[in-house]
Amino acid sequence: MPPALFSTDLPLSEQAFAQLRHAVLAGAFEPGAKLKIEQLQGSYGFSSSPLREALNRLSQEGLVRADERRGFRVAAISRDDLADITHMRLLVDVGALREAMQHGDDAWEAAIVAAAHRLDKAETQLGDGPAVLDESWSRLHRDFHLALVAACPSQRQRVLCASLFDQAERYRRYSARQRVVKRNKSKEHRRLKEAVLKGDADAACELLAEHIRSTQTNVAAALQRFEQSQI
Repeated sequence: MPPALFSTDLPLSEQAFAQLRHAVLAGAFEPGAKLKIEQLQGSYGFSSSPLREALNRLSQEGLVRADERRGFRVAAISRDDLADITHMRLLVDVGALREAMQHGDDAWEAAIVAAAHRLDKAETQLGDGPAVLDESWSRLHRDFHLALVAACPSQRQRVLCASLFDQAERYRRYSARQRVVKRNKSKEHRRLKEAVLKGDADAACELLAEHIRSTQTNVAAALQRFEQSQI
């Protein structure tokens, strides 16, 4: 794990949280894997206290499951969980985008254009076959989606958008490793950006909803292929 990704100026609990969160989202731990404090201490170099605090925070985000008697496990991947994440994103993200379009200014639009440009350049470098989405693309993808809702006046709604986006990240990465056909995400993002800049809220919200649903469809297909391969 590249140390440059994480600041050493933060408190140890924040450092532990950032590194463990990154590892879970990136798929470094298998879904359902037990997270033993002793092993994490050896791998990350933190004492038990910041690690336990980090794991408790991750359990609040839904990325880790806590059991008082059995410790912590990485949250499982399932169709039901993905459906729940998708349902919440359709409620929260789409509403946040509509609010952002009502309150956004020129600076907000400029930030979207810049984020979309950086993402588009990164997406042209993605291959067609199975791949692990690299850190650069994942960061730029997140930046673009959060830029869309940045003008939403509700801070809680923006925070929830970010949390749900990250919970879906594990599924996006899983789907990318299993995919057999490249999804034209670049075209989806471009159309979404154009609708937002035109001020067409209905079209933009529908495109975002389609974009969110397509993640669910692709991951569900990947899960089905994996299950069939185990028969």
